[in-house]
Order: sequence, then structure tokens, then C-alpha cells
Amino acid sequence: MLVGRKIVVVLPAYNAAKTLERTVAEIPPGIVDEVVLVDDKSRDETLEVARRLGLRSVAHARNLGYGGNQKTCYREALALGADVVIMLHPDYQYSPRLVPAMAGMIVSGEFDVVLGSRILGVGALAGGMPLWKYVSNRSLTAFQNLLCGHKLSEYHTGYRAFSRQVLEALPLDANADGFVFDNQMLAQTIFAGFRIGEISCPTRYFPEASSVNFAGSVRYGLGVVRTSLQFRVARWGLGGGAVFPRALDGTARRAPAG
Repeated sequence: MLVGRKIVVVLPAYNAAKTLERTVAEIPPGIVDEVVLVDDKSRDETLEVARRLGLRSVAHARNLGYGGNQKTCYREALALGADVVIMLHPDYQYSPRLVPAMAGMIVSGEFDVVLGSRILGVGALAGGMPLWKYVSNRSLTAFQNLLCGHKLSEYHTGYRAFSRQVLEALPLDANADGFVFDNQMLAQTIFAGFRIGEISCPTRYFPEASSVNFAGSVRYGLGVVRTSLQFRVARWGLGGGAVFPRALDGTARRAPAG
């Protein structure tokens, strides 16, 4: 608990047996009420390690993809009564020690969503992010800031904290089951008018850490461009489909009647 709020950490896991224990060991004690791991039909011993660590574990009968995994994560966390949900990759790429700080930023009432940014400060390249990934990250972020009319240091971090209100409001089931889910979710957050904060997060790139290959990154980049264009069209009132429904539009909700 933090100021009477229930804090749940969710771990979307796929082949994370080698890094899971290190990740969980660095989650600071005394703040987190529940840690939930969702195993997306791993081919290694991820589920066995999770159970040995005493984690609440959910196993998919088939691989649903990164976005599909997160959908389960958030449903499970909300069912447990979470007030704040922190999504942390179990591959030890992001620092679990920031969980209390990210939760605190939401519990303070100042933010609805908090991102652990690899770009703020000098963490990305110093932590081993490949140069081509860094350049593509900065380019896509600049493009999305322009089309979404927002200003974030990056849209592509996998370390995020959400208030319960956000998770209940966003049409997550309309999003893709692949990696672009993250980007759609963040664009929806902006579309709905929720407040986003960022915190500098060191990152680690090493062989056991999961990473999208070049071909996957290209597909993801194209998905980001498509999401940004959908956002802009929806903000113009020309239709955003199920991902950006008019009822979600924070601008539309604030517009005077008539």
C-alpha cells in the first residue's frame, strides 16, 4: 500500500526464466501489494521460476503476443482491486527500483500515467541501446509528438505505471496484440486527456534481455506511423474507429453542448 492505495506490479513474460529472479529481487519491499506474472506460452521455465518465487501466475494456453499478454495483465490487476498498476518487463532491462517513485507520482494526484524514459538523461546509449534503435526512437518520437500535439521524451518505453481510472477508461481490447499495442495505448492516453509524467530510467541491453529484431522494429515503426495518423484523423473529428472512439476524446468531452 502507498497512502492507502493498492499497488500491483504486472510482469508480461515470455522466455524470461534467466532474468525473472533478478528482476523480482530488485522490486523494493513494503510498497507493492501484489506481483502478477502472465506467461505467454514460454518455451523455457519461466512459469516454474515464477511459482518458485511465490508470484501470482497466469499461464496462456497459447501465445497471444506482447499486446495480448498486457491485456491479461491489466484485467488481472484490476480484478485484484489495484489502484495503481505498474507494468515492468521481467527481462531486467529496466530498473525495478523505480517502482516506488513511479507509483508515488500517480498517488500524488499529479499524474495519471508515468513513463520510465530511457531517453531522459544519458541512460539509453550508455546502457547499450544500439545506435540504430536510438535514432529510430528519437525520429518516431518527434513524429508522434508533432501529430499528437504532445511533448514526451519517448513513446516506446516498456516501463509504465497507470492509475485504475486510465485502465478502466481506455478501449484496450480494440488494440493490436503485437508490439504496437504499447504505442496505441499511449496515444489513447493522450487522446483521452490524461496527464502523463516521465522519470529518467537507466536501461540495460545484454544477451538475455528481450529485444525486437530489425524486421520486427520496422513493422513496429510502420504501426507507430499508422497510429499517429489515426490519432490526427480522430482529433479532426473524421473518425478514429474502435481505437480512438469519439467518446474517448478529451477535447470532445470538454466541448460545450450545442
